[in-house]
Amino acid sequence: MQQVISVWVRDPRIRKNDFWHAYIDYEICLHTDSVCFTKKISSVRRRYSEFVWLRQKLQENSMLMVQVPELPPKNPFFSLNNARQITERMKGLQQFLEQILQSPVLLSNSLLHLFLQSQLSVSKMQACAAGKTHYSVAQAIQRCGLRRFHSEEDLQKDLSMSCDSDSDSPECRDPEPQIKDLTLNKAASTALLGLMVTCQEENLSSSSDSV
Repeated sequence: MQQVISVWVRDPRIRKNDFWHAYIDYEICLHTDSVCFTKKISSVRRRYSEFVWLRQKLQENSMLMVQVPELPPKNPFFSLNNARQITERMKGLQQFLEQILQSPVLLSNSLLHLFLQSQLSVSKMQACAAGKTHYSVAQAIQRCGLRRFHSEEDLQKDLSMSCDSDSDSPECRDPEPQIKDLTLNKAASTALLGLMVTCQEENLSSSSDSV
């Protein structure tokens, strides 16, 4: 029987580093019956720079056995107000993951599994994959709190518009006016997704001593 791996990139949300700078992260929802995955349903949030890191690591670790798919290019003029740019980027990120998940070589990389199914930071993903943490890759994935989606149909609904920042252009300096208009409010988010991922890296680190 053919195994299915379905992945969605959706629900962009603004995160503020400080008063002047903001970035956006995206929800990655995965639903599978593949034996390659211990957890069959998962949801995590990642930002564009983490996708860039993942692609670099996959290319390095594949030893040129496969060509890693391209990411949507970084745009120095990415605008907080440009819904089309946001939609195009999300579609490009989803296509990137869909292509990666078709490659057995890339699918065997533990960094990919940590990226898709844990909320570890880049540095902690690298340490975990290298065996330098108190917890294994499987433990990191299992400890990431899982919540249920309403349905696959919900996940495929039109993407809510948000904003991103790849530069320090004036449009990126005050994201607050766009939050109300371009992101899902709490009620809409709850209606679409139900419960979401709640794992925190601090909890993972503090609980690792008991492993």
